[in-house]
Amino acid sequence: MQDKIEKQIVIGTVEEALPNTLFRVITEDGVEVLAYIAGKMRLHRIKVLVGDTVHLELDSYGGRARIVRRN
Repeated sequence: MQDKIEKQIVIGTVEEALPNTLFRVITEDGVEVLAYIAGKMRLHRIKVLVGDTVHLELDSYGGRARIVRRN
């Protein structure tokens, strides 16, 4: 049985809103990633705007992230 891989959660700021609910986010480290909204956030219609501070789950391969929480 596989052990669950722990997701790396970082905080970032939304810099640009792109089509198809994609966002360009800059993390606290200064790294720019492309992020999409998590399913629960879509389900509850939580809006993400430019300038919002968000929590991201980074993809293990890098470059993409999932927005899991908006502050």
